[in-house]
Amino acid sequence: MHLIRATSLIQFPELVAELGGNPANLLRPAGIRVEDIGHFETFIVLRGAIAALEAAATATSTPDIGRRLSCRQGIEILGPVGVAARNAGTFGEALTTFNRFMAAYSPGLSVAVHPLPDPEIVFFEHRIELSPTPPHGQTVELSLGIMLRVLRMLLQPDYAPVEVHLPHRPLAPESDYRRFFGTRVLFGRPAAGLVIRSDDLERELRCDTLTHETATSYLQTIVSQRPPTTARAVADMARHLLPARMASIEMIAEQFGLHPKALQRRLATEGTSFSSVIDGLRREMAEQYLRDPAITLVHLSHQLGFAEQSVLSRAAHRWFGMSPMQYRRQQGQSARS
Repeated sequence: MHLIRATSLIQFPELVAELGGNPANLLRPAGIRVEDIGHFETFIVLRGAIAALEAAATATSTPDIGRRLSCRQGIEILGPVGVAARNAGTFGEALTTFNRFMAAYSPGLSVAVHPLPDPEIVFFEHRIELSPTPPHGQTVELSLGIMLRVLRMLLQPDYAPVEVHLPHRPLAPESDYRRFFGTRVLFGRPAAGLVIRSDDLERELRCDTLTHETATSYLQTIVSQRPPTTARAVADMARHLLPARMASIEMIAEQFGLHPKALQRRLATEGTSFSSVIDGLRREMAEQYLRDPAITLVHLSHQLGFAEQSVLSRAAHRWFGMSPMQYRRQQGQSARS
């Protein structure tokens, strides 16, 4: 399963709302909370982010929503990856930085520069590392739009690549693509990316060597760390699906692009199970909510995805050895002492 930083959907809620859509309704099935968007330290499921963008295009009848969103994003969504790249010595070094550390932003995305038969040009490829790959035309156009904005920031404001390659058919009139990218756009290509001039790789940037080295050192520690566990990712998604009683293993496995049995096997390797993760999450949420006397037991039951308050009572006796109200009073006495 692949995750991505929540900065990837910066301005998504605002754009969807302006287009007449409901961003929360589009994000909820993907297990994404509106309030998490924009936080680099928060991970969301890559498949969920892709699905939300595709759904937004349909819900708002906006076939170019990916490109529109790219106009509202930039290198800042990459956090320290962007900092390291923009302070590289040359444009080629910046692209190498993206290649080395993109996993710190999302292990499910990669970029690379490939030589072409014509030595005067190279291919700057963007790839989504998901198998099977879901429909993702909007995400590809968002990514290439951001890539173009980054190139224009690093090189010059009116920079245009030699060509743009898209693996899908046009989602809008082809003339719109040419105006947007400022160059010829080819569809149905084997890979997504930008064809750029080889000479551009040698162009010097306004670099800050110390900042580049500091950011690079930090990124090396991030990419060497173990990624978030499957159990934590399941819990993070289930937290948003419980109130709608949608936190089934089938629903969550689908968001990860896995068969339910495959998800269970991954959890088993971590010494847990789907039911244990959900039960632990509910207990964690109950502990949090029961400390707030303003939250009713009816509301708490709803938040935990229980059909009846009696189910909450039985769960509380199992978790805490007492009723929800007894636990609430106990916590209140502890806080006052």
